[in-house]
Amino acid sequence: MDASSNTVVVTGFGPFRQHLVNSSWAAVKELSKLGLGSDIDLHIAELPAVYQKAKELVCEIWATRRPHVVIHVGLASASRTTITLEQCGKNKGYKERDVCGFLPEDGCCVSEGPERIESTINIKRVWRNLLTEGIDAVFSRDAGRYVCDYTYYTSLYYGNRRAAFIHVPPLSKWVTAEFLGRTLQRVILEMLKQCKQKSR
Repeated sequence: MDASSNTVVVTGFGPFRQHLVNSSWAAVKELSKLGLGSDIDLHIAELPAVYQKAKELVCEIWATRRPHVVIHVGLASASRTTITLEQCGKNKGYKERDVCGFLPEDGCCVSEGPERIESTINIKRVWRNLLTEGIDAVFSRDAGRYVCDYTYYTSLYYGNRRAAFIHVPPLSKWVTAEFLGRTLQRVILEMLKQCKQKSR
C-alpha cells in the first residue's frame, strides 16, 4: 500500500442469488466510464460472492496495485433506493454460506485480527456532506456479516485501514446503473477529498 499513490481501485460483486446482474458491478462499470478526474488512476475489479476467492483477490489488489485507497461496492438487496455507507468491518460471526455453499473457517476472517477495524475515512462526515447535497444515504456500522463484510474487513486489515464500503440497492425502474454510477462518483470523490486533506 502506497499512501502517496494516485491509484484508486473500486470493486463490485458478480451474480448473487436471484440477482444475475449485480447492481454493485453494474454501478462500478458505469463509474469507470465517468472516471474520478484526471489526477486519479482508476481501476475496477469484479469480485465473486465467495468468501475465500474474494479475499484472495482483495489481497492481490493491495499487493500488486499498491493503491491509495480501495472502495468496495456491494448489493443491499433489501434496500430500494438508499445508499449505505459502512464505517467498519467485523472479523467474526460469519454463519451464512456463500453462493458456493462455503463458510469461513470458525466463522472468522483473519484468525489473529482484531474484532473490528474502522476505516481511516470518517464515513459519518462523508455521509453528512452527502445529505446536504440531497443524496439518499444512510450511515452504518454493520456491513452484514456476509461476503461484503468479510471482504471489507480483509481490505481494512491488509490495506492498513485505507478502504471503504458502499452498499447500493438493486437495479429497478427507479434505480438504474447510470444513476448508481453517478452517485458512486459523487460519494467516492467526497471520500477522496477527505483523504487528500489528511495527507497534507
